[in-house]
Amino acid sequence: MAALVPFSLLRNYSPFMLARPFVVVKACNLNFSKSVVLPLPCRRLPFSTRAAHDEQAAAKAAAATADSGAPTIFDKIINKEIPSSIVYEDEKVLAFRDINPQAPVHVLVIPKLRNGLTELAKAEGRHGEILGQLLYAAKIVAEKEGILDGFRVVINSGPTACQSVYHLHLHVLGGRQMNWPPG
Repeated sequence: MAALVPFSLLRNYSPFMLARPFVVVKACNLNFSKSVVLPLPCRRLPFSTRAAHDEQAAAKAAAATADSGAPTIFDKIINKEIPSSIVYEDEKVLAFRDINPQAPVHVLVIPKLRNGLTELAKAEGRHGEILGQLLYAAKIVAEKEGILDGFRVVINSGPTACQSVYHLHLHVLGGRQMNWPPG
C-alpha cells in the first residue's frame, strides 16, 4: 500500500540512496498525484559521520606511537596517577568504567603489565595465560554488573578497528539490547 508524502519531501532523496531497499509512496501536491519509489531511510543516518571520522583520525594518530614504549593513559590508571572507577582488580588485571560509555555498562579490562601486548595482533604464545585471565575477568565484571544474561566483549586491534590506546584492552558492554552486526 502506498503512503502519502508531501511532494517537497521527494527532493530530500539523492540518487546514491537508490541502492538501498525501497518503498512505494504516493507523492501529493495540490495539483499533482503520482506513485514514486523511494529508498527506505538508512538505519545509520542518525550516526554522526564526523564523529566516526574523528575516531578514525585519533586511531591513526595513536597507531603512529604505538610501539614507542611510552606510558599510556592505562599505565597511568594502573599506577593511580589518574583516577578511575574500578570495578574489579586482581594481581594481573584491572577493570574500570569507560569515560565515554557506549552502553549502560561499559567497562574496560586491561592487563596490569603490557609485556608487548599493545594490541591483539601482537599476541604470542607466551601471552596465552594473560589472555585467558582477561576473558575470565570480563565474565567476573559481567557478574558484578548484573549483566550475565547478555553482554558483549570487544577488542579493537589496530587503526582500522579504531584502537585508540595501544595497551591491549577488552570492552565489556551490556545493560541494553545489542544489535547485529556491530560497527
